[in-house]
Amino acid sequence: MAESQAERMVTLILGAGFSKWAANLPVARDLFDFAIEPFGVREEKKLYSVRELKISWDLVHPTDPAEAFIDFAMRQNHEMSQLVVWYVVRRLSDPYIWKEWHAGKWRRHVLMLDEHRKDERPGVQEARAFLVGVLGPLLQGVITTNYDLLIEYALGTQGFNYGIPGEPLVGRGAYPVSTWLHPVVLTGLVPLAKVHGSVSWDASVHYTDGRRGLTGNALILAPVQGKTAPAELAGQWLLAANLLDRAERIVVFGFAFNEYDAELLNHFRAHGAEAKSVLLIDIKPNLVAARRMWPAASIATLQPSAEFEGDIRKWLRRSA
Repeated sequence: MAESQAERMVTLILGAGFSKWAANLPVARDLFDFAIEPFGVREEKKLYSVRELKISWDLVHPTDPAEAFIDFAMRQNHEMSQLVVWYVVRRLSDPYIWKEWHAGKWRRHVLMLDEHRKDERPGVQEARAFLVGVLGPLLQGVITTNYDLLIEYALGTQGFNYGIPGEPLVGRGAYPVSTWLHPVVLTGLVPLAKVHGSVSWDASVHYTDGRRGLTGNALILAPVQGKTAPAELAGQWLLAANLLDRAERIVVFGFAFNEYDAELLNHFRAHGAEAKSVLLIDIKPNLVAARRMWPAASIATLQPSAEFEGDIRKWLRRSA
């Protein structure tokens, strides 16, 4: 019985297209829309600097992708490199920032993973309906390249872990509870491998909120050509490998199989050989890349739509 259940489990791979579908967060080509509400003069100056560099770049490289601009900007100098990373994580965090007037001035924070206010923000309920409502107990684990906290908001601290069940996070609990009285611990059973980092991490700490999305000092692997994962993400890559080694059914949602992700694609290829059934959910499914990745698997495609959850359930029944 246990073996039969294991065969029905699903490993989920999520790319930027998932967050675009659920929350309308930008994919790479839309990232530099500068749809950020700046908080004070300092952020206005940062936005101005990044915008001016992007305008100059576009005049000379009007058709080049956003990844090329990021690569260019990060090679300018340390200050510009930091500014671009700040912009990327700040843009993805913007819909989840809470502002309030307290003690005579405006204050802000990125929503904590368990705050009830998160359900009012873009994509959280949609992501939960997919992760819990559609996949539910079949979900063996999640691998994502996304920096945002949409998965964490959808599942809550009782629904996932970063590879270590019972891991304590740093930071406060759900507003306004003190973390010193009630430490926040990841008690969920679904492993979440964030192979490109997170707006809630820095080089040494996993936080209870996306505070590094405000400061820019986040542990992320920027989308540039020839990127290599830092040592701080080695545990996440190992977790992804463990999930793929056991994966017989894989759902891939909004993952573009970009060539500049060569290291990650090789990682997937090395550890996903056991996959028998793969479902690609994407506006433009990359069947060629998927067949190279999983040559022995049966591969189906599906476009995200208002009715596609029923189609996913049909695939789950057929591939069981």
